[in-house]
Amino acid sequence: MTTIAFIGLGHMGLPMARNLLKAGFNLKVFDLVQAAMDQLAGEGALAAVSAIEAVQGAQVVVSMLPASRHVEGLYLGANGLFAALKPGTLVLECSTIAPEAARNVHAAARERGIQLLDAPVSGGTAGAAAGTLTFMIGGQAETLAKAQPFFQAMGKNIFHAGPDGAGQVAKVCNNQVLAVQMIATAEAMAMGVANGLEPAVLAEIMRQSSGGNWTLEKYNPWPGVMANTPASNGYSGGFMAELMTKDLGLAQEAAQASGSSTPMGALALQLYRLLLKQGKGKQDFSVVQQLFVE
Repeated sequence: MTTIAFIGLGHMGLPMARNLLKAGFNLKVFDLVQAAMDQLAGEGALAAVSAIEAVQGAQVVVSMLPASRHVEGLYLGANGLFAALKPGTLVLECSTIAPEAARNVHAAARERGIQLLDAPVSGGTAGAAAGTLTFMIGGQAETLAKAQPFFQAMGKNIFHAGPDGAGQVAKVCNNQVLAVQMIATAEAMAMGVANGLEPAVLAEIMRQSSGGNWTLEKYNPWPGVMANTPASNGYSGGFMAELMTKDLGLAQEAAQASGSSTPMGALALQLYRLLLKQGKGKQDFSVVQQLFVE
C-alpha cells in the first residue's frame, strides 16, 4: 500500500491529510504543532519527529506550507528533503508560493530524479474538509497521471494549468479575483445596511441578481447572514487575511514580471495591508468587511 508523507497540518493541511487517511493510504505526518499531529495519530496516522523522518519509506510526499521561504527551506539545500528522497518519489507541493520559486523547486527536483507538481488549491477549509478542493497544477502531464488517485482523495476539480509554475500563476490570478469580489461585496453590504436595508435581504437580492458572486453564494462577510461562516463566528477560522495579503503580493509580482496592468489587484493589496496594520492578519479574510463599518 502506498505510504504518503504529509508535511504541514494547518487549517488546510489537516483536513487534506485526513481525507488521504480516509481513502486508505498509509500516512506519516509532520508539523511544528504537536496537537495537529496528535489528532491524526488518533485516527491512524504515524506522527514523525521531523520532516526527514516523515518521508523515510514514503513513495509520495504532500506539503502544505505558508510561503515560498518555507517551501524552499523544506526541500532545497544539503539538509532539504530532496537530498533525502529517492529518485522517482512523487512530490505534490500544494502551498501557494511565487511562480518563480515553484520553478526553482521544480528544477532542483528534476536534478534529483524526483517527480514534482506545484498544485495549489482553492475551496477553503470547508472544501478541504469535504474533499472538494480545486487543484491547479503545474508540471508534466505524465506526472499528473500518476498523481490522480491522491488528488482525487482530496479534491473534486483537478486542472492541469500548464508547465512548471503554471499552477501558481493560476492560483494568484484566482485569489486576486476572490479578494476583489470580497471587497466589493463588503462595501456594498455596508452601504445597503447604512441606507436601511436588512443585510440578509440585501445579500439575497444581490445573490440572485447580476451582482451575484462566490462570496454571496458561499462566504458572505456580513455577520449573521450565513451560518457557519467565519463572519458569523467572529471572523475566526477560514483563510487568514495575512495569507490573502501574501497571495495578493504574489499576484503583483507576477503582474510586474509580465507587464500586466492590475489596478484592482493593487488596490486590494493596499486594503489588506491596512487590515494587517490594524492587527487583523490572523482573522479570516472576510474581516475586510470591518473597513467599511464605523
